[in-house]
Amino acid sequence: MSPNLRSDRLTTIRALFDDYIAQYAGRDGRLVTRFSDNFSGFTGGGDVLVKDRAEWENITRQDFLQVPQPLRIEMIDLSLQDLSQEVVVATAFFHIHLPGTERVLSRETARLVLIFRLEGDDWKIVHSGISIPYHLVQGGEVYPLKGLQDRNSALEALVAQRTKELQESEALYRLLTEETLDVVWRIDRHLRITYISPADERLRGFKAQEVIGQHVFDLFTDEGVAMVENILKNSTQAGALKKLQEGFWTFVVPLRTQSGLVLWGEVLAKPDLDAQGKLVGYHGTTRECTERVRLEQEVRQLAFFDPLTSLPNRRLLDDRLGQSLVVSKRSGNFGAVMVLDLDNFKSVNDLHGHHVGDLLLLEVARRLLECVRQKDTIARFGGDEFVVVLGELSGDRQRSLHQASEVAEKIRASLVAPYLLTVRQTGQPDQTVAHECSASIGVALFQGMDASQNDLLKWADAAMYAAKAAGRNVIRFSDC
Repeated sequence: MSPNLRSDRLTTIRALFDDYIAQYAGRDGRLVTRFSDNFSGFTGGGDVLVKDRAEWENITRQDFLQVPQPLRIEMIDLSLQDLSQEVVVATAFFHIHLPGTERVLSRETARLVLIFRLEGDDWKIVHSGISIPYHLVQGGEVYPLKGLQDRNSALEALVAQRTKELQESEALYRLLTEETLDVVWRIDRHLRITYISPADERLRGFKAQEVIGQHVFDLFTDEGVAMVENILKNSTQAGALKKLQEGFWTFVVPLRTQSGLVLWGEVLAKPDLDAQGKLVGYHGTTRECTERVRLEQEVRQLAFFDPLTSLPNRRLLDDRLGQSLVVSKRSGNFGAVMVLDLDNFKSVNDLHGHHVGDLLLLEVARRLLECVRQKDTIARFGGDEFVVVLGELSGDRQRSLHQASEVAEKIRASLVAPYLLTVRQTGQPDQTVAHECSASIGVALFQGMDASQNDLLKWADAAMYAAKAAGRNVIRFSDC
């Protein structure tokens, strides 16, 4: 479970999730009442996005009619992630046991993502993505249990027939792996690829003969290589490989393609050990999940970043400022919080409209980013107010005051420079709007965790108002 999820929310969301699973397994039609009016969901085939709640309800009811007998859900893992005050993501891995004799689907690991959003007083499901890693799941199927039952029976008959004909286990292995939509792979202890299924060519465009014998890092982008290196480094810790024998590594990584396009893949990997417990290689599967990653990134962007400037919002600023206080306590160095408010911002909205005001805010954000280090934080509080967090200044207070003053003056000078804003409208020639404004800046120093985040922001805000009272376009330091 997510350690960042408050206990009361943890209890509520866990209970809602457990009720959802119980109703789904019990074929309970009340399940559809849990969906938001703004619901969307990915199908079991993983490639169709259903955006209409009524359509999803009809498919759910049809699924319940086709397979009315209760299912058994064998839960493997559940993770809850608190994205915002109103949004929680639940990710679960489990086995589905269909009614009657069934020995294929129950061995597969299904993945379910539910996004809960607080709507009024009730938590509603705004997105569902159920993913069943089974090659008989067809595109467009949402809850493909009836189809899986029918096609599973046909597959078992086929396997029984072929088993009589096949004498070598390798031939059977290839039959079952090369027809799956997931990429099945195996690598040796030196991380050289010894087998990869034809699904990789369909996904990334490389033929098997181009891949076999190459280093596994060739599958990934530079970012992906760094991620996998870190995972492998952690696996060398005592007992890690033995523990993984009981389960899989599960991670999402960016993949290279022949066309140059970057795709994302969800990897399930497991180490292969010999009789003496020595590592001899790895095997696993990779499933394309690019659309899911895009959706998750959009959710995170909405939760933690200002939609206009893409700067961190108040929620992310609180996290960054908290980290800076912890680092300051450990190192003994000072840091600084700056609150700045644009002077005469209202006039640009009054004279030219809010769309020109937005262009001005975007230019302010760009200039602010040029004035600070990459490790510093700039956030937009809303309106024309911004906050800057400078970390790791000097261990000497006077030296830190000087450093913070230099940065504040750099910001003040940058923002007071004239603005030339290009207004583009469809069907009309571009227009240039000239505007001049300045910023009043309040600064508060901190060292360690003697002051709370709220106090620091309050002190810097008071210093900012003192700067405005002093005539604007001025920097003032807090006395606290």
